Amino acid sequence: METFLQQLINGLTIGGFYAVVALGYTMVYGVLKLINFAHGDMFMWGTLAGWGLLTTVFAGLLDLDLIAVLIVAIVVMAFIGLLGMTIERVAYRPLRSAGRLSPIISALGAAFALQAVARNVSEARWRTYPEGLLKEMPDLHLSGTVGLSGLQILMLGVCAAVMIGLYLFVQRTRIGTAMRAVSLDHNVSRLMGINVDRIISLVFFIGPALGGLAGVMIGTYYGSFNFTLGWVFGLKAFIAAILGGIGNIPGAVLGGFILGISETMVVAYGPDLGLVDASAWKDAIAYVLLIAILITRPTGILGETVAEKV
Repeated sequence: METFLQQLINGLTIGGFYAVVALGYTMVYGVLKLINFAHGDMFMWGTLAGWGLLTTVFAGLLDLDLIAVLIVAIVVMAFIGLLGMTIERVAYRPLRSAGRLSPIISALGAAFALQAVARNVSEARWRTYPEGLLKEMPDLHLSGTVGLSGLQILMLGVCAAVMIGLYLFVQRTRIGTAMRAVSLDHNVSRLMGINVDRIISLVFFIGPALGGLAGVMIGTYYGSFNFTLGWVFGLKAFIAAILGGIGNIPGAVLGGFILGISETMVVAYGPDLGLVDASAWKDAIAYVLLIAILITRPTGILGETVAEKV
């Protein structure tokens, strides 16, 4: 039982990362009905930018590692958010009335371009965050061998704050109301005095900024990464958004946790089920869940409740 609880905690931590990245996918889809395939690579650029800042500009602050990571996270969120707005203005806005296929092709082109530049910048090598970052934070022991590391507590706390804060922002503020209106009908929103282009630009700032934050968190948590991180991790976050119901904020969160827990349990209990190399099956579970949800509930677990909301 203790092993199960510990694996559940580990799964919730990984699921929280998936959920934060999935929120970027679901926000853009909720407003534009567009799958922003470049989102995963913008998230990867958040990891790359965080590594660059921590190993150069803020290397002298590593003795105060929590402050350094906080400052870096804010700078990276601003940078990736502006990058998202730029990509929307250059690659998506001119194609807004060109049907569904052209923006998707443009999104794939933007994703490949971001990945190619990252490959050249990082010299196609694995990069490592400063060793021991945030490792001195106090752990929390629940019972026996069950507990949360200080890093897990911080990551889960940040993920929870982001998810709750974004949901309240969309549901309780005037800007959030405008976002929900734009997600329903662009033309009617314009008649009501809403600047649709500005709202879409804001969505393309918030979504990638959250991806940038997740990138710094994942770099800090795992310690190393390479330029393919955005494609692999971003695809899983996209699957998480579909599981919960893409376009639905609670659905993205639920899908992220389901995927994270499922992967962790496969690795932990796979050998007991006869899987010789259970870690090799970790990636497969995401696609198994995707196929299952598309067959049984194509709109996602929470998709029918608020299918058209941000």
